[in-house]
Amino acid sequence: MVDRLANSEANTRRISIVENCFGAAGQPLTIPGRVLIGEGVLTKLCRKKPKARQFFLFNDILVYGNIVIQKKKYNKQHIIPLENVTIDSIQDEGDLRNGWLIKTPTKSFAVYAATATEKSEWMNHINKCVSDLLSKSGKTPSNEHAAVWVPDSEATVCMRCQKAKFTPVNRRHHCRKCGFVVCGPCSEKRFLLPSQSSKPVRICDFCYDLLSTGEMAACQSSRSDSYSQSPKSSLNDVSDDDDDEDSSD
Repeated sequence: MVDRLANSEANTRRISIVENCFGAAGQPLTIPGRVLIGEGVLTKLCRKKPKARQFFLFNDILVYGNIVIQKKKYNKQHIIPLENVTIDSIQDEGDLRNGWLIKTPTKSFAVYAATATEKSEWMNHINKCVSDLLSKSGKTPSNEHAAVWVPDSEATVCMRCQKAKFTPVNRRHHCRKCGFVVCGPCSEKRFLLPSQSSKPVRICDFCYDLLSTGEMAACQSSRSDSYSQSPKSSLNDVSDDDDDEDSSD
């Protein structure tokens, strides 16, 4: 079906509409063989709070952006190559229901659908697109992914020293390796994580010690395993005191 749609006028028209909704600031989306599979509004768990974002699933990329005018205008376009994506379902808890993780080497975050059926459809379509891409390219699924950041609201004290209380003066920071909310003294070091940034990024002392001794796998699993058991927990190299969606995400 995807192959039949690839060169159809209807598909070209639909992609053109999406391009126009992002305006001049968005990247061109029309390329040979690209098909728009589906679209919809998902709730993305951001650093400060959950926020509605418009998502577009293509057969090779996942695109999302801020909603300015529904169905008419979006901004802050983000494009994620699907061959680098892995997804994991997360358990319902409180108001956060029907969610799953979208994990890539550069950025990982949680999203939530309005219904269980919608969640199932999104996950099935994403998995199918990823599977088809990997099958065609002969590549293997990515086994490296960025940490999902713990939202600010989940930590009143530093998650490493368990002592420093956060205040307007003592700001929250995020370790780029484990995603924990940490205080300044516990995250003074920088380390080069090539998949996330071309320059050294902030990491906590715990992860720095592991990375320095080559125990990167342990550092990675310390965050991802705990998140898989609890959805109360969003990545890019952004300013620590900015919401990841209100600035550069």
